[in-house]
Amino acid sequence: MSITGGCQCGAVRFRADGLGEASICHCRMCQKATGGLFGPYVALDGLVWTRGERRRFQSSNKVWRGFCEACGTPLTWEHAGGLMSVTIGALDDPARVRVSEQLGSAAKVPWVDDLPRLPVHEPTEPQAAAHLASIVSRQHPDHDT
Repeated sequence: MSITGGCQCGAVRFRADGLGEASICHCRMCQKATGGLFGPYVALDGLVWTRGERRRFQSSNKVWRGFCEACGTPLTWEHAGGLMSVTIGALDDPARVRVSEQLGSAAKVPWVDDLPRLPVHEPTEPQAAAHLASIVSRQHPDHDT
């Protein structure tokens, strides 16, 4: 089964034949590039861009970061040596990925390890359900149309 994904607005889409190695990187560059606590990336076998073109920013002398120009979704980590990974969240089914390592731990935000112990608010709780019911999504669906 092929792997598919793309940006939030659907302007950039991709397909691949299979999943490669997956990791999260806590370095400060990955934090800033994704706007998150870490950069979650997976290599893809046979990656093909099926819609649109990603823009790239050279974040260091060795790495480019690919993103959608229209909506800003972070899409790739591209090394000068030819390695490329995509952000796990850009996959249509990110649950298929199993992360196998963590990198850049010197910049890890200390409370990341506390996340599993934080309270979870289920979407069926009245306040959460009311909020979710009021949302009208403009996001591209998690599949090609």
